[in-house]
Amino acid sequence: MAHARERRSSRRTDRSLLLRSGLTCAALCLALVGCGALLPGGGGGEVDTATAGPGTTDESVKVVFVGVDLDKVKETTGFTTASIGDPEKQVQALEEWVNDNGGLGGRKLDAVFRWYNAETDSPATEEQLCNEVTQDEQAFAVVLTGQYQSNARPCYAQRKTLMLDISLVANDRVLYDELAPYLWAPSFPEYDAFVSSYIKALDKEGFFEGRDKVAIVAADSPVNDRTVKNLAVPQLDELGIDAEVAWVDTTDIGTLYMGLEQGAITFATADIDRVMFLGGSRLASMFATIAGSKEFDATYAISSYDNPSFFVNNPGTVPSDTMKGMVGVGFHPPQDVADDQMSFPAEGAEQECLDIYAEAGETFETREAARVALPYCDAVKLLKLGADGVEGPLNAAAWGEAVDRDGGDFQTASGFGNAMGDGTRAAAGAYRVMRFAEDCDCFVYEGDDVPFDTK
Repeated sequence: MAHARERRSSRRTDRSLLLRSGLTCAALCLALVGCGALLPGGGGGEVDTATAGPGTTDESVKVVFVGVDLDKVKETTGFTTASIGDPEKQVQALEEWVNDNGGLGGRKLDAVFRWYNAETDSPATEEQLCNEVTQDEQAFAVVLTGQYQSNARPCYAQRKTLMLDISLVANDRVLYDELAPYLWAPSFPEYDAFVSSYIKALDKEGFFEGRDKVAIVAADSPVNDRTVKNLAVPQLDELGIDAEVAWVDTTDIGTLYMGLEQGAITFATADIDRVMFLGGSRLASMFATIAGSKEFDATYAISSYDNPSFFVNNPGTVPSDTMKGMVGVGFHPPQDVADDQMSFPAEGAEQECLDIYAEAGETFETREAARVALPYCDAVKLLKLGADGVEGPLNAAAWGEAVDRDGGDFQTASGFGNAMGDGTRAAAGAYRVMRFAEDCDCFVYEGDDVPFDTK
Protein backbone atom coordinates (compact mmCIF):
# COMPACT_ATOMS: atom_id res chain seq x y z
CA MET A 1 0.00 0.00 0.00
CA ALA A 2 3.05 2.26 -0.06
CA HIS A 3 2.18 3.50 -3.52
CA ALA A 4 -1.21 4.68 -2.21
CA ARG A 5 0.50 6.67 0.55
CA GLU A 6 2.84 8.25 -1.99
CA ARG A 7 -0.12 9.33 -4.11
CA ARG A 8 -1.74 10.84 -1.02
CA SER A 9 1.38 12.83 -0.29
CA SER A 10 1.78 14.07 -3.84
CA ARG A 11 -1.73 15.46 -3.95
CA ARG A 12 -1.70 17.37 -0.65
CA THR A 13 -1.09 20.67 -2.38
CA ASP A 14 -3.66 20.10 -5.13
CA ARG A 15 -6.82 20.71 -3.14
CA SER A 16 -9.22 23.49 -3.97
CA LEU A 17 -10.74 25.54 -1.17
CA LEU A 18 -14.05 24.08 -2.30
CA LEU A 19 -12.98 20.71 -1.06
CA ARG A 20 -12.69 22.02 2.48
CA SER A 21 -16.18 23.47 2.58
CA GLY A 22 -19.43 21.82 3.55
CA LEU A 23 -21.09 24.28 1.19
CA THR A 24 -19.76 22.28 -1.74
CA CYS A 25 -21.50 19.19 -0.45
CA ALA A 26 -24.72 21.15 0.00
CA ALA A 27 -24.55 22.46 -3.56
CA LEU A 28 -23.76 18.98 -4.88
CA CYS A 29 -26.71 17.59 -3.00
CA LEU A 30 -29.02 20.13 -4.60
CA ALA A 31 -27.52 19.82 -8.06
CA LEU A 32 -27.90 16.07 -8.07
CA VAL A 33 -31.53 16.49 -7.00
CA GLY A 34 -31.77 14.26 -4.02
CA CYS A 35 -29.97 13.74 -0.76
CA GLY A 36 -33.10 12.58 1.00
CA ALA A 37 -33.48 9.25 2.69
CA LEU A 38 -34.68 6.26 0.72
CA LEU A 39 -37.92 4.48 1.22
CA PRO A 40 -39.30 2.21 3.91
CA GLY A 41 -42.27 0.06 3.11
CA GLY A 42 -45.60 1.60 3.85
CA GLY A 43 -48.18 -0.81 2.56
CA GLY A 44 -50.95 0.05 0.19
CA GLY A 45 -53.77 -1.45 2.22
CA GLU A 46 -56.50 -3.64 0.75
CA VAL A 47 -56.85 -3.57 -3.02
CA ASP A 48 -60.31 -3.05 -4.51
CA THR A 49 -60.43 -4.61 -7.97
CA ALA A 50 -64.12 -3.95 -8.66
CA THR A 51 -64.23 -0.16 -8.23
CA ALA A 52 -62.75 2.43 -10.56
CA GLY A 53 -59.64 4.12 -9.22
CA PRO A 54 -59.44 7.80 -8.25
CA GLY A 55 -59.32 10.31 -11.07
CA THR A 56 -61.05 8.04 -13.58
CA THR A 57 -64.34 8.37 -15.41
CA ASP A 58 -65.70 6.67 -18.50
CA GLU A 59 -64.27 9.53 -20.51
CA SER A 60 -60.93 10.47 -18.91
CA VAL A 61 -58.04 9.56 -16.63
CA LYS A 62 -56.23 12.22 -14.61
CA VAL A 63 -52.45 11.81 -14.25
CA VAL A 64 -50.12 14.26 -12.49
CA PHE A 65 -46.57 14.67 -13.78
CA VAL A 66 -44.07 16.02 -11.28
CA GLY A 67 -41.22 18.15 -12.61
CA VAL A 68 -38.10 19.39 -10.83
CA ASP A 69 -36.72 22.69 -12.09
CA LEU A 70 -33.22 21.49 -12.92
CA ASP A 71 -32.35 24.69 -14.78
CA LYS A 72 -33.04 26.67 -11.61
CA VAL A 73 -30.93 24.21 -9.64
CA LYS A 74 -28.13 24.66 -12.16
CA GLU A 75 -28.39 28.43 -11.86
CA THR A 76 -28.29 28.25 -8.07
CA THR A 77 -25.28 25.93 -7.85
CA GLY A 78 -23.30 27.03 -10.90
CA PHE A 79 -22.73 23.42 -11.93
CA THR A 80 -22.77 22.37 -15.57
CA THR A 81 -25.44 20.06 -16.93
CA ALA A 82 -27.45 19.91 -20.13
CA SER A 83 -30.74 21.79 -20.10
CA ILE A 84 -33.76 19.47 -19.99
CA GLY A 85 -35.89 21.86 -22.04
CA ASP A 86 -39.53 22.50 -21.17
CA PRO A 87 -40.98 19.52 -19.25
CA GLU A 88 -44.47 21.03 -19.27
CA LYS A 89 -44.50 21.14 -23.07
CA GLN A 90 -43.10 17.61 -23.15
CA VAL A 91 -46.00 16.39 -21.03
CA GLN A 92 -48.44 18.16 -23.33
CA ALA A 93 -46.84 16.40 -26.30
CA LEU A 94 -47.30 13.03 -24.62
CA GLU A 95 -50.91 13.84 -23.74
CA GLU A 96 -51.64 14.69 -27.38
CA TRP A 97 -49.95 11.52 -28.60
CA VAL A 98 -51.94 9.31 -26.23
CA ASN A 99 -55.25 10.94 -27.10
CA ASP A 100 -54.52 10.82 -30.83
CA ASN A 101 -53.84 7.09 -30.52
CA GLY A 102 -56.86 5.71 -28.73
CA GLY A 103 -56.31 7.24 -25.32
CA LEU A 104 -55.98 5.05 -22.24
CA GLY A 105 -58.26 2.16 -23.06
CA GLY A 106 -60.55 4.58 -24.87
CA ARG A 107 -60.38 7.25 -22.17
CA LYS A 108 -58.70 10.60 -22.70
CA LEU A 109 -55.51 11.30 -20.79
CA ASP A 110 -55.97 14.41 -18.65
CA ALA A 111 -52.35 15.36 -17.87
CA VAL A 112 -51.62 17.82 -15.08
CA PHE A 113 -48.10 19.20 -14.62
CA ARG A 114 -46.74 20.32 -11.23
CA TRP A 115 -43.33 21.78 -10.43
CA TYR A 116 -41.58 20.55 -7.29
CA ASN A 117 -38.99 22.81 -5.66
CA ALA A 118 -35.92 20.66 -4.90
CA GLU A 119 -34.41 23.51 -2.88
CA THR A 120 -37.06 23.03 -0.17
CA ASP A 121 -37.15 19.24 -0.27
CA SER A 122 -38.14 17.65 3.05
CA PRO A 123 -40.57 15.03 4.35
CA ALA A 124 -43.09 17.81 4.95
CA THR A 125 -42.92 19.20 1.41
CA GLU A 126 -43.15 15.75 -0.15
CA GLU A 127 -46.19 14.96 2.00
CA GLN A 128 -47.68 18.25 0.88
CA LEU A 129 -47.11 17.27 -2.74
CA CYS A 130 -48.73 13.89 -2.10
CA ASN A 131 -51.74 15.66 -0.61
CA GLU A 132 -52.00 17.96 -3.62
CA VAL A 133 -51.84 15.05 -6.06
CA THR A 134 -54.16 12.68 -4.21
CA GLN A 135 -56.61 15.04 -2.51
CA ASP A 136 -56.68 18.24 -4.55
CA GLU A 137 -56.24 16.64 -7.98
CA GLN A 138 -57.57 13.19 -6.99
CA ALA A 139 -55.27 11.70 -9.65
CA PHE A 140 -55.37 8.11 -10.81
CA ALA A 141 -51.58 8.09 -11.24
CA VAL A 142 -48.54 10.23 -10.54
CA VAL A 143 -45.28 10.29 -12.50
CA LEU A 144 -42.59 10.94 -9.87
CA THR A 145 -39.30 12.75 -10.40
CA GLY A 146 -36.90 13.88 -7.68
CA GLN A 147 -38.86 12.36 -4.79
CA TYR A 148 -36.43 10.85 -2.29
CA GLN A 149 -37.94 11.20 1.18
CA SER A 150 -39.01 8.11 3.09
CA ASN A 151 -42.66 9.07 3.42
CA ALA A 152 -43.43 9.80 -0.23
CA ARG A 153 -44.27 6.46 -1.82
CA PRO A 154 -46.20 4.99 1.12
CA CYS A 155 -48.32 8.15 1.08
CA TYR A 156 -49.40 7.60 -2.53
CA ALA A 157 -50.00 3.90 -1.98
CA GLN A 158 -52.20 4.56 1.03
CA ARG A 159 -54.26 6.91 -1.15
CA LYS A 160 -54.54 4.17 -3.83
CA THR A 161 -52.67 6.28 -6.38
CA LEU A 162 -50.63 4.47 -9.01
CA MET A 163 -46.97 5.54 -9.02
CA LEU A 164 -44.86 5.53 -12.17
CA ASP A 165 -41.56 6.23 -10.50
CA ILE A 166 -38.87 7.79 -12.71
CA SER A 167 -36.76 9.03 -9.80
CA LEU A 168 -33.42 7.25 -9.77
CA VAL A 169 -33.89 5.68 -6.34
CA ALA A 170 -33.29 2.24 -4.88
CA ASN A 171 -36.62 0.40 -4.82
CA ASP A 172 -36.14 -3.27 -3.94
CA ARG A 173 -38.41 -6.27 -4.36
CA VAL A 174 -39.64 -6.07 -0.77
CA LEU A 175 -40.76 -2.48 -1.24
CA TYR A 176 -42.52 -3.26 -4.51
CA ASP A 177 -44.35 -6.09 -2.76
CA GLU A 178 -45.26 -3.95 0.24
CA LEU A 179 -46.68 -1.18 -1.94
CA ALA A 180 -48.26 -3.45 -4.57
CA PRO A 181 -49.99 -2.82 -6.87
CA TYR A 182 -49.18 0.89 -6.77
CA LEU A 183 -45.40 1.22 -7.30
CA TRP A 184 -43.80 0.71 -10.74
CA ALA A 185 -40.54 1.84 -12.38
CA PRO A 186 -40.81 2.17 -16.18
CA SER A 187 -37.17 3.20 -16.75
CA PHE A 188 -34.90 1.67 -14.10
CA PRO A 189 -34.04 -1.76 -12.63
CA GLU A 190 -35.14 -3.54 -9.51
CA TYR A 191 -32.54 -2.76 -6.87
CA ASP A 192 -31.86 -6.36 -5.79
CA ALA A 193 -31.09 -7.34 -9.36
CA PHE A 194 -28.84 -4.31 -9.77
CA VAL A 195 -26.79 -4.97 -6.62
CA SER A 196 -26.19 -8.63 -7.44
CA SER A 197 -25.21 -7.82 -11.02
CA TYR A 198 -23.05 -4.88 -9.93
CA ILE A 199 -20.89 -6.97 -7.63
CA LYS A 200 -20.55 -9.75 -10.21
CA ALA A 201 -19.49 -7.24 -12.86
CA LEU A 202 -16.94 -5.57 -10.55
CA ASP A 203 -15.43 -8.94 -9.74
CA LYS A 204 -15.22 -9.90 -13.41
CA GLU A 205 -13.59 -6.57 -14.27
CA GLY A 206 -10.90 -7.05 -11.62
CA PHE A 207 -12.04 -4.28 -9.28
CA PHE A 208 -11.30 -6.43 -6.21
CA GLU A 209 -8.13 -8.01 -7.57
CA GLY A 210 -5.38 -8.22 -4.96
CA ARG A 211 -7.70 -6.92 -2.23
CA ASP A 212 -9.43 -8.62 0.65
CA LYS A 213 -11.36 -5.53 1.77
CA VAL A 214 -13.71 -3.07 0.10
CA ALA A 215 -15.34 0.07 1.44
CA ILE A 216 -19.06 0.60 0.93
CA VAL A 217 -20.59 4.05 1.30
CA ALA A 218 -24.22 3.22 1.98
CA ALA A 219 -27.30 5.37 2.33
CA ASP A 220 -28.87 4.52 5.70
CA SER A 221 -32.41 3.50 4.83
CA PRO A 222 -34.59 0.44 5.33
CA VAL A 223 -34.34 -0.56 1.66
CA ASN A 224 -30.58 -0.20 1.53
CA ASP A 225 -30.05 -1.69 4.98
CA ARG A 226 -31.67 -4.98 4.08
CA THR A 227 -30.10 -5.07 0.62
CA VAL A 228 -26.56 -4.39 1.84
CA LYS A 229 -26.79 -6.73 4.83
CA ASN A 230 -28.74 -9.55 3.18
CA LEU A 231 -27.36 -9.42 -0.35
CA ALA A 232 -24.24 -7.31 -0.91
CA VAL A 233 -22.19 -8.28 2.16
CA PRO A 234 -22.86 -12.06 1.83
CA GLN A 235 -22.08 -11.91 -1.90
CA LEU A 236 -18.79 -10.13 -1.24
CA ASP A 237 -18.01 -12.61 1.53
CA GLU A 238 -18.34 -15.46 -0.97
CA LEU A 239 -15.66 -13.71 -3.03
CA GLY A 240 -13.38 -13.52 0.00
CA ILE A 241 -13.91 -9.78 0.39
CA ASP A 242 -14.65 -8.16 3.75
CA ALA A 243 -16.91 -5.11 3.51
CA GLU A 244 -16.31 -2.04 5.66
CA VAL A 245 -19.66 -0.22 5.52
CA ALA A 246 -20.04 3.48 6.27
CA TRP A 247 -23.73 4.13 6.86
CA VAL A 248 -24.70 7.67 5.87
CA ASP A 249 -27.83 9.36 7.17
CA THR A 250 -29.03 11.32 4.14
CA THR A 251 -31.88 13.11 5.93
CA ASP A 252 -30.22 16.52 5.68
CA ILE A 253 -26.95 18.16 4.68
CA GLY A 254 -25.54 18.06 8.22
CA THR A 255 -25.98 14.33 8.75
CA LEU A 256 -24.94 13.66 5.16
CA TYR A 257 -21.67 15.56 5.50
CA MET A 258 -20.81 14.00 8.86
CA GLY A 259 -21.46 10.48 7.60
CA LEU A 260 -19.37 10.93 4.47
CA GLU A 261 -16.54 12.58 6.41
CA GLN A 262 -16.46 9.83 9.02
CA GLY A 263 -16.49 7.22 6.27
CA ALA A 264 -13.46 8.76 4.58
CA ILE A 265 -11.57 8.83 7.89
CA THR A 266 -12.49 5.22 8.70
CA PHE A 267 -11.48 3.93 5.28
CA ALA A 268 -8.18 5.79 5.34
CA THR A 269 -7.36 4.40 8.78
CA ALA A 270 -8.15 0.87 7.57
CA ASP A 271 -5.93 1.44 4.50
CA ILE A 272 -8.75 0.47 2.12
CA ASP A 273 -8.36 1.76 -1.43
CA ARG A 274 -11.45 0.37 -3.20
CA VAL A 275 -14.80 2.11 -2.65
CA MET A 276 -18.34 1.23 -3.73
CA PHE A 277 -21.54 3.25 -3.34
CA LEU A 278 -24.93 1.71 -2.60
CA GLY A 279 -28.28 3.28 -1.90
CA GLY A 280 -29.30 5.41 -4.84
CA SER A 281 -28.63 8.79 -3.21
CA ARG A 282 -25.84 9.64 -5.66
CA LEU A 283 -23.23 9.73 -2.95
CA ALA A 284 -20.14 9.23 -5.12
CA SER A 285 -19.34 12.80 -6.14
CA MET A 286 -20.06 14.16 -2.67
CA PHE A 287 -17.89 11.52 -1.01
CA ALA A 288 -15.05 12.11 -3.47
CA THR A 289 -15.16 15.83 -2.70
CA ILE A 290 -14.98 15.26 1.05
CA ALA A 291 -12.46 12.42 0.77
CA GLY A 292 -10.20 14.69 -1.25
CA SER A 293 -10.13 17.19 1.57
CA LYS A 294 -9.15 14.36 3.94
CA GLU A 295 -6.36 13.27 1.57
CA PHE A 296 -7.92 9.85 1.15
CA ASP A 297 -7.10 8.26 -2.21
CA ALA A 298 -9.02 5.33 -3.63
CA THR A 299 -10.30 3.76 -6.81
CA TYR A 300 -14.06 4.07 -7.06
CA ALA A 301 -16.71 1.83 -8.52
CA ILE A 302 -19.37 3.60 -10.60
CA SER A 303 -22.96 3.02 -11.69
CA SER A 304 -25.83 4.98 -13.15
CA TYR A 305 -27.00 5.68 -9.60
CA ASP A 306 -23.85 7.80 -9.17
CA ASN A 307 -24.66 10.19 -12.05
CA PRO A 308 -21.50 9.68 -14.16
CA SER A 309 -22.22 12.68 -16.37
CA PHE A 310 -21.83 14.99 -13.38
CA PHE A 311 -18.18 13.98 -12.99
CA VAL A 312 -17.46 14.68 -16.65
CA ASN A 313 -19.39 17.95 -16.79
CA ASN A 314 -17.91 19.39 -13.59
CA PRO A 315 -14.24 18.37 -13.41
CA GLY A 316 -13.34 21.17 -11.01
CA THR A 317 -15.79 20.10 -8.34
CA VAL A 318 -14.04 16.90 -7.26
CA PRO A 319 -10.31 16.00 -7.19
CA SER A 320 -8.92 15.82 -10.71
CA ASP A 321 -7.95 12.13 -10.63
CA THR A 322 -11.09 10.84 -8.93
CA MET A 323 -12.32 9.15 -12.11
CA LYS A 324 -9.08 7.30 -12.82
CA GLY A 325 -9.78 3.56 -12.79
CA MET A 326 -13.54 3.90 -12.31
CA VAL A 327 -15.44 0.83 -13.50
CA GLY A 328 -18.92 -0.51 -12.93
CA VAL A 329 -22.26 -0.83 -14.70
CA GLY A 330 -24.50 1.54 -16.61
CA PHE A 331 -28.19 1.16 -17.35
CA HIS A 332 -29.21 4.78 -18.06
CA PRO A 333 -27.42 6.15 -21.17
CA PRO A 334 -28.76 9.74 -20.80
CA GLN A 335 -26.58 10.20 -17.71
CA ASP A 336 -23.86 7.63 -18.42
CA VAL A 337 -22.11 8.28 -21.72
CA ALA A 338 -21.75 11.01 -24.34
CA ASP A 339 -23.45 10.73 -27.72
CA ASP A 340 -20.16 10.02 -29.50
CA GLN A 341 -19.93 6.86 -27.38
CA MET A 342 -23.46 5.69 -28.17
CA SER A 343 -25.23 6.95 -31.27
CA PHE A 344 -28.12 9.31 -30.56
CA PRO A 345 -30.90 8.62 -31.17
CA ALA A 346 -30.90 4.85 -30.92
CA GLU A 347 -33.33 2.86 -33.01
CA GLY A 348 -36.46 1.54 -31.41
CA ALA A 349 -38.06 2.95 -28.26
CA GLU A 350 -35.75 5.95 -27.96
CA GLN A 351 -36.39 7.06 -31.53
CA GLU A 352 -40.14 6.52 -31.09
CA CYS A 353 -40.23 8.76 -28.04
CA LEU A 354 -38.16 11.48 -29.70
CA ASP A 355 -40.53 11.37 -32.68
CA ILE A 356 -43.47 12.02 -30.36
CA TYR A 357 -41.75 15.11 -29.00
CA ALA A 358 -40.60 16.28 -32.42
CA GLU A 359 -44.21 16.28 -33.64
CA ALA A 360 -44.92 18.88 -30.95
CA GLY A 361 -41.80 20.91 -31.73
CA GLU A 362 -39.74 19.59 -28.80
CA THR A 363 -36.24 18.50 -29.83
CA PHE A 364 -33.06 17.64 -27.93
CA GLU A 365 -29.49 18.36 -28.98
CA THR A 366 -28.10 15.54 -26.85
CA ARG A 367 -29.29 12.42 -25.09
CA GLU A 368 -28.39 14.01 -21.75
CA ALA A 369 -30.81 16.84 -22.51
CA ALA A 370 -33.53 14.18 -22.89
CA ARG A 371 -32.76 12.53 -19.52
CA VAL A 372 -36.15 13.60 -18.13
CA ALA A 373 -38.17 13.52 -21.34
CA LEU A 374 -37.30 9.89 -22.11
CA PRO A 375 -38.43 8.56 -18.70
CA TYR A 376 -41.62 10.66 -19.01
CA CYS A 377 -42.22 8.88 -22.30
CA ASP A 378 -41.52 5.50 -20.69
CA ALA A 379 -44.09 6.27 -18.01
CA VAL A 380 -46.77 7.25 -20.51
CA LYS A 381 -46.15 4.25 -22.75
CA LEU A 382 -46.37 1.86 -19.82
CA LEU A 383 -49.49 3.63 -18.57
CA LYS A 384 -51.09 3.22 -21.98
CA LEU A 385 -50.04 -0.42 -22.32
CA GLY A 386 -51.72 -1.32 -19.06
CA ALA A 387 -54.85 0.78 -19.54
CA ASP A 388 -55.42 -0.56 -23.03
CA GLY A 389 -55.49 -4.07 -21.58
CA VAL A 390 -58.13 -3.43 -18.91
CA GLU A 391 -61.71 -4.51 -19.43
CA GLY A 392 -64.07 -3.05 -16.88
CA PRO A 393 -63.21 -0.58 -14.10
CA LEU A 394 -59.77 1.01 -14.39
CA ASN A 395 -57.90 0.79 -11.12
CA ALA A 396 -54.34 0.05 -10.07
CA ALA A 397 -54.95 -3.67 -9.55
CA ALA A 398 -56.59 -4.21 -12.94
CA TRP A 399 -53.92 -2.08 -14.60
CA GLY A 400 -51.17 -4.10 -12.91
CA GLU A 401 -52.70 -7.38 -14.03
CA ALA A 402 -52.70 -6.12 -17.62
CA VAL A 403 -49.04 -5.09 -17.37
CA ASP A 404 -48.11 -8.47 -15.88
CA ARG A 405 -49.84 -10.13 -18.82
CA ASP A 406 -48.70 -7.85 -21.64
CA GLY A 407 -45.51 -6.31 -20.21
CA GLY A 408 -43.28 -8.41 -22.42
CA ASP A 409 -44.18 -6.00 -25.22
CA PHE A 410 -42.77 -3.00 -23.32
CA GLN A 411 -39.34 -1.53 -24.02
CA THR A 412 -37.83 1.31 -22.02
CA ALA A 413 -36.45 4.24 -24.02
CA SER A 414 -34.11 5.11 -21.15
CA GLY A 415 -32.03 1.97 -20.93
CA PHE A 416 -31.50 -1.61 -22.04
CA GLY A 417 -33.61 -4.71 -22.24
CA ASN A 418 -37.01 -5.36 -20.71
CA ALA A 419 -37.81 -7.02 -17.41
CA MET A 420 -41.50 -6.11 -17.26
CA GLY A 421 -44.20 -8.76 -17.06
CA ASP A 422 -44.89 -11.81 -14.89
CA GLY A 423 -44.80 -9.90 -11.62
CA THR A 424 -41.78 -7.67 -12.22
CA ARG A 425 -42.44 -3.99 -11.59
CA ALA A 426 -39.15 -2.44 -12.77
CA ALA A 427 -38.56 -2.25 -16.50
CA ALA A 428 -34.81 -2.08 -17.13
CA GLY A 429 -33.68 -5.60 -17.95
CA ALA A 430 -29.99 -5.25 -18.77
CA TYR A 431 -26.82 -3.23 -18.21
CA ARG A 432 -23.49 -2.65 -19.89
CA VAL A 433 -20.06 -2.57 -18.31
CA MET A 434 -19.04 1.06 -17.93
CA ARG A 435 -15.62 2.54 -17.23
CA PHE A 436 -13.81 5.85 -17.36
CA ALA A 437 -11.50 6.19 -20.36
CA GLU A 438 -8.60 8.60 -19.86
CA ASP A 439 -7.97 9.06 -23.57
CA CYS A 440 -11.31 10.85 -24.00
CA ASP A 441 -11.91 11.94 -20.38
CA CYS A 442 -15.29 10.29 -20.63
CA PHE A 443 -17.24 7.23 -19.60
CA VAL A 444 -17.62 4.46 -22.16
CA TYR A 445 -19.65 1.29 -22.45
CA GLU A 446 -17.91 -1.98 -23.16
CA GLY A 447 -19.39 -5.18 -24.53
CA ASP A 448 -22.98 -6.18 -25.14
CA ASP A 449 -26.07 -5.91 -22.98
CA VAL A 450 -25.92 -8.18 -19.92
CA PRO A 451 -29.23 -9.25 -18.34
CA PHE A 452 -29.66 -8.24 -14.70
CA ASP A 453 -29.36 -11.12 -12.25
CA THR A 454 -32.94 -11.75 -11.14
CA LYS A 455 -32.25 -14.71 -8.83
